[in-house]
Amino acid sequence: MLEILQNFLLNYGFNADLAELSARGISFAVIVFLSLLGNFVAKSLILKSISKLITRSRFKWDDTLLHKQVLNRLAHYAPALVLYQLIHIPLENYQTAINIASNLILLYMIFLGIRVIDALLNAITDIYQSFDTSKEIPIKSFTQILKIVVYFIGSVLIIAIIIDKSPIYLLSGLGALTAVLLLIFKDTILGFVAGIQLMANKMIARGDWIEMQKHGADGDVLDVTLTTVKVQNWDKTITTIPTYQLISESFKNWRGMSESDGRRIKRSINIDLQSIGFLNDEQLLRLKKIELITSYLESKHNEVMQYNENNQTDTSSLVNGRNLTNIGTFRAYVAAYLKSHPMINQDMTLLVRQLAPGETGVPIEIYVFCKDKNWGNYENIQADIFDHLLAVIEEFDLRVYQKPSGIDLHALANN
Repeated sequence: MLEILQNFLLNYGFNADLAELSARGISFAVIVFLSLLGNFVAKSLILKSISKLITRSRFKWDDTLLHKQVLNRLAHYAPALVLYQLIHIPLENYQTAINIASNLILLYMIFLGIRVIDALLNAITDIYQSFDTSKEIPIKSFTQILKIVVYFIGSVLIIAIIIDKSPIYLLSGLGALTAVLLLIFKDTILGFVAGIQLMANKMIARGDWIEMQKHGADGDVLDVTLTTVKVQNWDKTITTIPTYQLISESFKNWRGMSESDGRRIKRSINIDLQSIGFLNDEQLLRLKKIELITSYLESKHNEVMQYNENNQTDTSSLVNGRNLTNIGTFRAYVAAYLKSHPMINQDMTLLVRQLAPGETGVPIEIYVFCKDKNWGNYENIQADIFDHLLAVIEEFDLRVYQKPSGIDLHALANN
C-alpha cells in the first residue's frame, strides 16, 4: 500500500523524499481513520444494539454484564486491533519503530484484557449472588484469587514485552522469590485456604447471623471475601474478621435456628422457697376453676385419694402419703398453657422443668420453641408468655423471688 501511494504521488510531480513522507503520512491518517471507524462501529452501532437487546430481554444476568461494563471495555479492542494489524504499513522499512509501536499497542491490549476479565469476574460474582445457592456457597474469595492470578500473569506479560524476554524466562526466576511471595501473600493464602474450608463445610454464608465475641461481632454476614468477613452488628456497626480466624477460632452461627421450625425460648422464673407448700381443700376447689388444669386436678386428686385409701394413710398429717403441691400444680398449669398457645411449636421440644434450688429460690424453667423466628415478634411473644405467668403465679399462692430493694429495706427499718 505504501509503495502504491508513493508511486501515485511521484506521478503527480512529487520528488522522491516528499512522496515517501507524504505516503507515510497519508497511510497513517487512513489507519487512524479506520481505527476511529472501528471504534464508532463497535460502540455506537454494535454495542448500542446489544444494549437495547439486553434491556428488553427477560433475563437479568445480561443486565449485570452491561452494568459492570464488560461489553464496553471489550469494545475498546476494535481500534486497538486495527492499529496492531496495520501499523507496519506507514512504518515500512523501519523495523525498530514497527517493534516499538506494536509492543505499545500490545501492552495496551494486555492491560485492556485484564480490565475486561476483572469486569467479567465482578459480573459473574453479582450474577451468582442473585441465586439462593450463594448464601450457602460464596464464591467471592475464589473470584478474588482468579483476579490475583490474572493480574499476575498480565504483569509478567507486560514486563516480558518491555524487557523483550520470554515470559518463561521471568517465571523461571520466581523460584528464588517464593519465600518473599509467601510472606507478602500470607493473609491471602490463609484466607484462600480458610475460604475453601468454610465453603466445603458450609460453615458460613452471606446472610447468616453469627456471634464472635472476641472480635465484637454479633449480626448478619454482609460479605465473605478472600481476606475478611464483614459482619453488620445489630447496632448497624460493621465488624471485619480475618477469614482464617473463623477456622482457627470458635464462633456461633444461628443458621440452624433460621432453617428450623422454631426459635428457642429458654427462661426461668425463680419461686420463693417460703411460698411452696401442700394444697388444702380450699385451694384445691379454687384452682379447679382454672379451665386449663381442671381435668388435671380432678384426675390427680382422685389418684392421690385412691393411693392414700389403699395404703390406709393417716391424712391428719400432710406429711403422710401423697398430697398435691402448689408448685407442682403451677408447673402443670404452665405446661397446659404452653400446649394451648398458638405460637408455640408443639412438634418440637416442650419442657417445663424444675431446676436445683439455690440462693435465689427454685427455678421453674420453660424450654419451648416459638413458631415466629423474627426477632421483634419473637421477643413480643416471649414477653407475653412471661407477663401472663408472672401475673397468675399468685393464684397458686406462690411468690416470685426478688432480692430486697431500697424501698423494702426502708420499710423494714421503719417497722
